[in-house]
Amino acid sequence: MRVHAASLNPTDWKHRANGGFLGAPPFVLGWDLSGVVEAVGVGVTRFRPGDEVFGMLPYPFGHAAHAEYVAAPARVFARKPETLDHVQAAALPLVSLTAWQALVENADLGPGQRVLIHAAAGGVGHVAVQIAKARGAHVIGTASGAKHDVLRELGVDEAIDYTSQDVSEVAEGVDVVLDTIGGETSTRSLRTLRPGGIVVSLLPVGSEGFFHEAERLGVRAARMLVDSSRADLQSIAKLVDGGLMRPMIAETVPLERIADGHRLGDTGRTTGKIVVTMV
Repeated sequence: MRVHAASLNPTDWKHRANGGFLGAPPFVLGWDLSGVVEAVGVGVTRFRPGDEVFGMLPYPFGHAAHAEYVAAPARVFARKPETLDHVQAAALPLVSLTAWQALVENADLGPGQRVLIHAAAGGVGHVAVQIAKARGAHVIGTASGAKHDVLRELGVDEAIDYTSQDVSEVAEGVDVVLDTIGGETSTRSLRTLRPGGIVVSLLPVGSEGFFHEAERLGVRAARMLVDSSRADLQSIAKLVDGGLMRPMIAETVPLERIADGHRLGDTGRTTGKIVVTMV
């Protein structure tokens, strides 16, 4: 793959800071990207040189998208949505796969259900809102008050200012919670659920108290780690080309200034995605 653009995600600056799954540096970060097929290996029939594709390298050990060229299994890519350029397409794979797998595959979100999305203006949150609306759900989103206009533009039906409101007391009768924060937020979110509802946490490790409390309350709890999936990418591309999803780009930086992107990400105040350009 000749990489045209790749995005920065919280997992990148967290791995840079503490090694995470990857251990001690040196390593090349980056998981999702958009670009052009340069060459294919023996037995690859789905793509040919010149095809425009997007995808997520296998998480977490298939990293290295922050480079000019990448070699990866053909199964982790799908054809780039026709209505997006490479910068926009690179912003989607990791966050949209995460949101899709949480809401559709783990929670089976459907029409008329109430879903609570934490950090709804963030990278995962803003695509999760759009997926939930496309599924016919009633969306409750949390963000600081300054971002509520963005939430309304995305389609959020109820906006909660987590800086001044107790989400666990304001939101109620919820079928699905997408927890992007973890910690106490995971456990407190259980209290917003209807009987049988589910909290899907994107933090793959944490206290067992989360599951014990869910059992006590008669609701469900799940922790997940995103997985590469061509089928899911194709479903996402259909939403995009059908006009039901668009990424928000907070900032674009060239590869030689990627450190600036990390500094911006470290603030925790971005709305949407930070994208690194190689071409």
